[in-house]
Amino acid sequence: MEAPPFSSSSQLQHCAHPLSRIHGAWNRRKPNLQSKKHFSIRASSAGDSTVTLLDYGAGNVRSLRNAIRYLGFDVKDVQNPKDILNANRLLFPGVGAFAAAMEVLNQNGLAEALCTYIENDRPFLGICLGLQLLFESSDENGPVKGLGLIPGAVGRFDSANGLQVPHIGWNAVQISKDPGILEGTEGHHVYFVHSYRAIPSEANKNWVSSTCNYGDHFISSIAMGNVHAVQFHPEKSGEVGLSVLKNFLDPSHSSKTKKWVNKKSSKLAKRVIACLDVRTNDKGDLVVTKGDQYDVREHTEENEVRNLGKPVDLARQYYKDGADEVSFLNITGFRDFPLGDLPMLQVLRLTSENVFVPLTVGGGIRDFTDANGRYYPSLEVAAEYFRSGADKVSIGSDAVFAAEAYLRTGVKTGKSSLEQISRVYGNQAVVVSIDPRRVYLKGPDDVKFKTVKVSAPGPNGEEYAWYQCTVSGGREGREIGAYELAKSVEELGAGEILLNCIDCDGQGKGFDIDLIKLVSEAVTIPVIASSGAGIVEHFSDVFQKTSASAALAAGIFHRKEVPIKCVKEHLLEEGIEVRL
Repeated sequence: MEAPPFSSSSQLQHCAHPLSRIHGAWNRRKPNLQSKKHFSIRASSAGDSTVTLLDYGAGNVRSLRNAIRYLGFDVKDVQNPKDILNANRLLFPGVGAFAAAMEVLNQNGLAEALCTYIENDRPFLGICLGLQLLFESSDENGPVKGLGLIPGAVGRFDSANGLQVPHIGWNAVQISKDPGILEGTEGHHVYFVHSYRAIPSEANKNWVSSTCNYGDHFISSIAMGNVHAVQFHPEKSGEVGLSVLKNFLDPSHSSKTKKWVNKKSSKLAKRVIACLDVRTNDKGDLVVTKGDQYDVREHTEENEVRNLGKPVDLARQYYKDGADEVSFLNITGFRDFPLGDLPMLQVLRLTSENVFVPLTVGGGIRDFTDANGRYYPSLEVAAEYFRSGADKVSIGSDAVFAAEAYLRTGVKTGKSSLEQISRVYGNQAVVVSIDPRRVYLKGPDDVKFKTVKVSAPGPNGEEYAWYQCTVSGGREGREIGAYELAKSVEELGAGEILLNCIDCDGQGKGFDIDLIKLVSEAVTIPVIASSGAGIVEHFSDVFQKTSASAALAAGIFHRKEVPIKCVKEHLLEEGIEVRL
């Protein structure tokens, strides 16, 4: 497997600040860019369709490459500092951890070149971490010094008052000055996924071009001259995000006469996610299937795998229909070697060419040893998924084993797939998929696990239940409850929980509200409700009765029983904010 660009094998450590080597050209406390008289808008060379991309090897950059090509531009990768200095347009899609990014920039001489490029008012667009690195420092595993261009420190969202962190999903920005490349985003949602943010202040107010409200107002974009950066992901924000990229890449695209209307920023929208269970059928074809309580075979004499369509085609259709995310679950991954699963990797690559919303993939993400005895750490498995187009990886059975060990010993070893991937790529890139089964009880103290009083009695009139977690596609029960697992994986580094329910799967009678309420109130990370949706009212029900951030469905979308558009229209009628 190829090594990522600019990869470093050394341990993360505090690096010397690069700006001290630019002979006084920069002042970290008072960046001289704010006072430069020649700092004016300057378009790129006419007819030049090349975009220089600073990819330092962390996370999914394939989607941005695809978006750039989709818009009619070519991509040139930075190989050395000189490539930055010679760029006509530079995109910096920061993904992962602040310290890791700064280490790579410093060790390869890229930080100094980047600062010089920006000081000369060259067209620049930073994305997500590419915005945060412009500030003086970050508290993420720190403090860690940044590039020092913009005054202020990047800090973590405060979850003390029940705020779910990471901030994941579609939110709206409030534009604070001439929109520039943000023209067309007014009143629309864009996609955020981050745990850290910069706060507007008197010292950096001249840089701030928009803010977003999540717990408090944070900086969602900056702009000065030709220098731009956004906290959200335009390449994952659908048509609105593509418009932002187009405005940067081709300034003539932005209307010079269109009136700018400053609309109020709305709250975080609830997400509707389309899930595609993917596996190889008996003929060897990769198909989308759907289980009935995890059984994916037809109840016929042939007993063949249920075939509901082709993965790439369905994903593209759901993107057009308005799905906020698309999730692939490779349900044969638990017994196949993921890095040898070329068809699944190809599905990701092809999907990311035309689907510009977040993509999650799960199945078989754990340490592996192949037939030749070569060992592949889970981090390497995840890296290949990210390079193939995934934005998040979903870990199932391996997270259960890690949580069991953690509860047994109280020690975070740092060796589990969950801990390794979240440390390198950030916890926002790691989803833990929980597959519990309801076990009814006569009393709340019958087991050592957290129990709930169920809203509907059990088959023998039981009033209580606990939710036993399973592994290997629901075939093996474990001695750990959904509540205990959720609390543990949050501590180990999960950024989101996908909460399934074997009892409700494929039944179409609604989500398990008791389960979702139990888990979503126990953790401070977002929870995705899954299993059981049959009608549009089931979606409003789960959002109104629980703290779920998103609701996921599969079969009702595949069989066209309930279109995504109808779900969102219903949610709007119920006063629930969604992205349209």
